[in-house]
Amino acid sequence: MHLFVITLVRRTMVYLLVAATLVGCSESGPAEPETQGAQPRMRLVTTDQYVNTLMYVFGSSVHTQGEFSPAERTEGLLANGAAVAGVSASLLEQFQRTAASVAAQVVDEGHRHYLIPCKPASEDAADNVCATEFLSKTGRLLFGRALNDAEITAYVASAETAAESLEDFYRGLATALEGMLISPDFLFVLENAEPDPRTPGKLRLDAYSVASRLSYFFWNASPDAELLDAAESGELQTEDGLARAVDRMLASPRLDSGMRAFFDDMFAFDDFNTLSKDPLIYPTFTSVTAVAAREQTLRTVINHLINNEEDYRDLFTTRSTFISPELAVLYDMPAPSGWTPYTFPPDSLRAGLLTHVSFLALHAHPGRSSPTLRGKALRELLLCQHVPPPPPDVDFSVIMDANAHYPTQRERVAAHLENPSCAGCHRVTDPTGLSLENFNGEGRVRLRENNVLIDATGDLDGVKFENVVGLGQALRNNTALPACLVQRLYSYGSGGPTGAQDNQLLEYFNERFAAGGYRLPNLLRTIGLSESFSRVKDGWSPAPMEPEPDVDNSPEQHIASNTHNAEPTVQSVEGVKK
Repeated sequence: MHLFVITLVRRTMVYLLVAATLVGCSESGPAEPETQGAQPRMRLVTTDQYVNTLMYVFGSSVHTQGEFSPAERTEGLLANGAAVAGVSASLLEQFQRTAASVAAQVVDEGHRHYLIPCKPASEDAADNVCATEFLSKTGRLLFGRALNDAEITAYVASAETAAESLEDFYRGLATALEGMLISPDFLFVLENAEPDPRTPGKLRLDAYSVASRLSYFFWNASPDAELLDAAESGELQTEDGLARAVDRMLASPRLDSGMRAFFDDMFAFDDFNTLSKDPLIYPTFTSVTAVAAREQTLRTVINHLINNEEDYRDLFTTRSTFISPELAVLYDMPAPSGWTPYTFPPDSLRAGLLTHVSFLALHAHPGRSSPTLRGKALRELLLCQHVPPPPPDVDFSVIMDANAHYPTQRERVAAHLENPSCAGCHRVTDPTGLSLENFNGEGRVRLRENNVLIDATGDLDGVKFENVVGLGQALRNNTALPACLVQRLYSYGSGGPTGAQDNQLLEYFNERFAAGGYRLPNLLRTIGLSESFSRVKDGWSPAPMEPEPDVDNSPEQHIASNTHNAEPTVQSVEGVKK
């Protein structure tokens, strides 16, 4: 607890300084351009968001089960795919199993005494007063807004019916809670628009939607009680109130988990879930190694960007990282006792994220390295550039011929340049990917391949270098690197892909990012406080609502009746239209 308090105080002081610095910069820096804003979104929550929210509401002792099916990656992010994801029958079944398990734990004898703020008059019968107190407070945190009277009445009635039938107040309460946990109001991030009183004829996100957008952006979870208070009071819709909320969230230790989620998504680390290596070729690379490799990079990123507030670009040149016992063998060093800070020596080939086992192993084949996969990943994940897929008629017979004499990968991939249909893409990917050939398919350093000295020279957009250390420096100085982060962050925070209409806004964010020394907290604050983050684009209107169906208490009907309209509704702050 002492360490937690120290961390919180230190971060609060840091972000107050950040806020003061940015206020000073805004007087001489560029003004935010007029922007279209974005449309309100409806996004399916991710597994992490689901778990993080439940941990905040009920604590870490209530366990969830399983891994929900991920959305399809769109414009570089799974988060973008969540905006078009639906709920299949199998996914609904997963949600319901988890909801039943969580609800049962909340009301069991080990948890009810501190998770339920009241005691029923009798444990063998319904108690609507106690049920109302618990369900209204819990529902507010789960849904990210206050429940209206009709909703509270419906959930309390559900608890009452079940309690009378089962002759058990707590089992009845669990039934109502399970209903909340499979409600679209919990499974989806539902944003809504309202008229903007400051600009007649325009729309903005309502206060609850702003709270949710900020919270899922910074913390990867639904809003906490303090943020909901700011939304309900109207404070969040004022400049000063919004600034206070953003600064508080940036100073919170919960920012770590929020930014881990973003970079895990941006780096496509979900591919680790299916990564495997040929055990005959790489016997030391196991599923445990893969988990550690992912963790190493995320620890490095958070320490560099959040704890130390360093330049984002330096992530690709820094020799500072963390090492665990599982990774020590791949880094050819003695195993530490646990996760330990470590700095690679100045003469090492290890410098920056590109030389982490995570990048090297993830973008390689099961039994060998791949300059093409690594170069493609660099372009697409870090520079936001699209590399076309290979043509369907690629002839691999030349490089796969066991009798062909291609001792190194450089010579093998050069064969593709002889094929006009392949040459265009390989000229984009291979000059960078080949400079990573001093690392094999599991990420170990090697100087020779088939007893031939590896040529690791390369080129990135006209900048030539001798080896991977030079590649990291060239990448660090490439203007597309920070611009890609800006694009991904704004897309991630606003809930959908950017378009040509956002170019001027992204350029503004880029200028502010550079002026702030390419420090992530500065950029997060700039985005969170921008008008574009909560403004609704001109011309947007909600899809027409279908007639409400007859009431059906089944979970399947509850999902269907609340997700038939993919567009959120225009409404006031006081309530969410069902």
